[in-house]
Amino acid sequence: MYAPTDFKAEYLSIKEEITAKTAEVLGSGWYIMGNELSAFENEFADYCDTKHCIGVANGLEALFLVLKAWDIGPGDEVIVPSNTYIATVLAVSQCGATPIFVEPDIETFNISPALIEEKVTSKTKVIIPVHLYGLCAAMPEIMAIAKKNNLKVLEDAAQAHGARINNKMAGSFGDAAGFSFYPTKNLGAYGDAGAITTSDSELADKLRVLRNYGSQKKYYNEVVGYNSRLDELQAGVLRIKLKYLDHWNSMRKQAAENLMNEFCDEPWVYQVIPEGYHHVYHQLVAMTNNRTSVLKQLDENGYKCQIHYPVPPYKSEAYLAEYSDQNFPVANKISNEIFSLPIHGYMWSAKRSS
Repeated sequence: MYAPTDFKAEYLSIKEEITAKTAEVLGSGWYIMGNELSAFENEFADYCDTKHCIGVANGLEALFLVLKAWDIGPGDEVIVPSNTYIATVLAVSQCGATPIFVEPDIETFNISPALIEEKVTSKTKVIIPVHLYGLCAAMPEIMAIAKKNNLKVLEDAAQAHGARINNKMAGSFGDAAGFSFYPTKNLGAYGDAGAITTSDSELADKLRVLRNYGSQKKYYNEVVGYNSRLDELQAGVLRIKLKYLDHWNSMRKQAAENLMNEFCDEPWVYQVIPEGYHHVYHQLVAMTNNRTSVLKQLDENGYKCQIHYPVPPYKSEAYLAEYSDQNFPVANKISNEIFSLPIHGYMWSAKRSS
């Protein structure tokens, strides 16, 4: 049986380091906003080739806090993909702004630059491209549109740790980027965790205040802030895992290639990877117009597949009333036909030994 993840195999490969780090952090007596967080922030900023990294509680709050730092609120519009995990959209709604959905490119499954500009109005303030499934959105084109229209760009890089276009890393294209370290991510913590990357020093300073109750100095609160901090244990774990991220991503890529070779005779449509783009295969997704029967057959052969995502955000109950008069046929097609093959770094070695 091939499951979507293998937490145990990954953990066992670094067990001694994790055990030592856990003992070190617990023995220090310092569990919030300490040396592990500072070290991880520096290391992840270096990895993403940005000046700053700000650790926060999770990926949703990474996006939300950036929007708050930019004073995005009621009356503002934020462009988002019509096919994404709902956290992208929730971040906008939680600020009181309006999500404006834009269809994806049917080949890459990422937001279509060709369709973004026609949705720009005088109320538009931000574009949030999502690097879906581990493939960067078309950032050079999106950044050009943003510059032309004086818009901010907030990358949703929750699925794209280590992804890049040529030699430029996900998380370094926009004015800021939000990462999730949910356990299933390519770089996953042992619980909820997230981070923001940016090379805007003024923004970074604002975010450090916002994540910590609006305070730089304890009991002295400058603004109405939030409690959204990446704790020392998770930061320590992430420091260890970051050392192996590129290797694990290479393992995922090999597993994806092996799976596509294994099923090369199937008429499935895979995500197209443009030239110069480096996919990190957070998911290996494919489309088929007979998904139910395909999933049944794969399940019978031991492949535990998933669907990312069966319901576009605008069709969810949370947004249905607001967007009931809008239709996004490309997002609908993808949600009705897409499925994710099980993939993780240790999958193929397990398959060979079975």
